[in-house]
Amino acid sequence: MNKVHFVFTCIVLISLCCASQTLSHCQMPCGIYGDEVRFYIIEEDIATIEKAMQMIVELSSGDSVNYNQLVRWIDNKEQHADDIQDIVAQYFMTQRVKPVSEKDAEQYEKYIEKITLLHKMLIYAMKAKQTTDLENVEELKSLLANFRIAYFGAERGEHRPPEKGHEH
Repeated sequence: MNKVHFVFTCIVLISLCCASQTLSHCQMPCGIYGDEVRFYIIEEDIATIEKAMQMIVELSSGDSVNYNQLVRWIDNKEQHADDIQDIVAQYFMTQRVKPVSEKDAEQYEKYIEKITLLHKMLIYAMKAKQTTDLENVEELKSLLANFRIAYFGAERGEHRPPEKGHEH
C-alpha cells in the first residue's frame, strides 16, 4: 500500500510540475473578467518579445557567442508569443467575443472585425516566434491597438484609463 501511495504522489507532483501555466481566464462561467488586464498582459508580452529579439540579434553578432544566454532569450521570446496566442484564443475568441447573427449587419460587421484582428494577432505572434524581425512586433502593437478600439469602442479604446499607481 505504501508503494502505491508513493507512486501516486510522484505522479501528481510530476503532473503539477509539468503542467503549463496560463495567464488566461479559466473557462468556468463565473462572469468575472478582467478585459483591461488582458490587454496590459499582451502589451507586456509584446515588449518582452521585442527586447528578446534585440538581445538575440546582439548576442548572435558577437565574436564569442554565449549560447546559454542566446537560448534563454529565444525560449523567452517563444513563451511570450505562446502567452499572447493563449490569451487571444482562450480568453477573447472563446469567451469574450460572442458570435453575432448575420441578420444584424452592423453588429456582425463589428464581430468580423474583432475576429479578424484576433486571427491576425495569432499569426503575428507565430511570426514573432519564427524570426527576429521587429516588423512583426510593430504589427502586433498595431493590431492590439486596433483590437482595443474595436473591443471597447473608439472613445474608451483610444483613451485608456491610467494604470493603478500611475494616475496623474
